Amino acid sequence: MKKTVLRKYAHLIANVGINVQKGQEVFIAAELDQPEFVKMVVEECYRAGAKRVVVDWDYQPLTKLHLRWRSQKNLSTLENWEEARWQHYVDEIPCRIYLISEDPDGLKGVNMEKYAKAQQAKYKVIRPYRDKIENKYQWCIAAVPGAAWAKKLFPELPKGQAIEKLWDAILTASRVTDDPVQAWKEHNEDLANRCAYLNSLNIETLEYHSANGTNFRVGMIPEAEFKGGGENSLLGHYFNPNIPSEEVFISPKRGVAEGIVYSTKPLSYQGQLIENFSVRFENGKAVEVHAEKNEELLKKMISMDEGAAYLGECALVPYDSPIQNTGLLFMETLFDENAACHLAMGMGFADTIKNYENYTLDECRAMGINDSMIHVDFMIGSEDLDIDAHTRDGKTVPIFRKGNWAF
Repeated sequence: MKKTVLRKYAHLIANVGINVQKGQEVFIAAELDQPEFVKMVVEECYRAGAKRVVVDWDYQPLTKLHLRWRSQKNLSTLENWEEARWQHYVDEIPCRIYLISEDPDGLKGVNMEKYAKAQQAKYKVIRPYRDKIENKYQWCIAAVPGAAWAKKLFPELPKGQAIEKLWDAILTASRVTDDPVQAWKEHNEDLANRCAYLNSLNIETLEYHSANGTNFRVGMIPEAEFKGGGENSLLGHYFNPNIPSEEVFISPKRGVAEGIVYSTKPLSYQGQLIENFSVRFENGKAVEVHAEKNEELLKKMISMDEGAAYLGECALVPYDSPIQNTGLLFMETLFDENAACHLAMGMGFADTIKNYENYTLDECRAMGINDSMIHVDFMIGSEDLDIDAHTRDGKTVPIFRKGNWAF
């Protein structure tokens, strides 16, 4: 891939993704196989005015070794230096960049019970820090093509060609054009217009129907609003949390969801793929799940804590979208969630409450925003999905017809 094109992508992540401000710190999480692109992103952050950029390198095979050899107690302990880092996040409010490139199925075969228990134990310590920085910092998730991921998508190609082809798909989906900054400005305006229309309807419930068996209704929080594309942090900085992004989303009311939904794409969770699954809801809670592959992992996911079995997000994405039109199943949530309508189990977004800056996090949760240590998106959109909005004044308004916007 030409360096000039990659430089545009790095510039986009630093200036449109996190929109780093002069004097801010930036923390970047990336895999070891991406040194050249990470170097570009670091340089673009400094050019934009960052005072310090820290890179946290990861390597999926090492994660697998840690899970195999470390004791449950050791894995479950948040060391003093790790807790001190969370305090640093609270003190400095740094920007965060997450560069995804790992194998979607790379942790296959690990002891997931051990992994889950470690996460649950650490979360008890992390949560107070996380709550203090909620909605205050800019963050962005973007992708770069790891070799194992690329070979999963293009098994017939040599490694180098597979990586190049995945680069092409990532950059196309991410709107890395001649002028990516302008392309994202126009895209954000379109998403904002759709949000404005949806918010004008005063929706009480959304109802989903698809030929695959999806028959589902979910309730909205009266004070909540649809959001999409860029958003503002509590400190007043505009940023784009996902590159790419095609979604318009809202956090639904905890405890108000009935019916069943069927997945339309695999879900990569904790380094393993969950495939062909369904989730049935009663009184807002996932009470029954089935999956052709990794059903036990799905059950473990929705039992990570009390809120893990409740919904945190409803996202609307047209079937006729740039990512869907690539014809690729990316096996990575960042992309596949932006190719289809999806729901998310777990944590809801307090910033979907209108004028959320005037409320505490606990007040937002009291309105119906779900709380959990997890937030996991899964795709339910299809080419025949119909969605209707039932408004608080008794009207029924078509939102989706045959998988696409009805307005």
